[in-house]
Amino acid sequence: MKEIKISGQKREAVGKKASKLIRKEGLVPCNLYGEAHKDGKPVAISFTVPMSELRKLVYTPHIYVVELAIDGESHTAVLKELQFHPVTDALLHVDFYEVNEQKPIVMGVPVKLTGLAQGVRDGGRMNMSIRKINVKAAYKQIPEQLDIDVTALQLGKSIKVGDLNFEGLELVTPKEVVVCSIKATRNSIATAAAAAEE
Repeated sequence: MKEIKISGQKREAVGKKASKLIRKEGLVPCNLYGEAHKDGKPVAISFTVPMSELRKLVYTPHIYVVELAIDGESHTAVLKELQFHPVTDALLHVDFYEVNEQKPIVMGVPVKLTGLAQGVRDGGRMNMSIRKINVKAAYKQIPEQLDIDVTALQLGKSIKVGDLNFEGLELVTPKEVVVCSIKATRNSIATAAAAAEE
């Protein structure tokens, strides 16, 4: 996984009113959920980050390990949740989850299809059903993307999560979920009919 460095400042004032004022200053309220627990619930560190710093983390297809510097304190984290305004699409809030090298985490990893499928060569159309697969592993073992070779995929066939296996990763997305399939097109049906007649 790629690394990205982000700096923030702790915030004392929390709540809707305080968050509105923070956003007016071009800052985004954030929480970091870590190892610390109180009464069985995770304790969060509340802080703010300039929107300009978050842009490179939020608006990208890549996944990152985030080196957070909050008032000089260093934390290793991953992006947990983003909240956007329903109308303006402005980023309202970000949750981070603190990670360490031992503890496994669940993360959505982008899927990349490699090779030219036999079904596509036969005139079919590749249909990608999901963009990410959830995996469980220590964060250092999580790759930037999952490469799936589709060369042997035939017309009318599909690849499901249960068909896949990646060393060191546990796939959390349900096995029956279709990753990609090859749909027949008019052209491929006509070609198949012509071949059958021959």
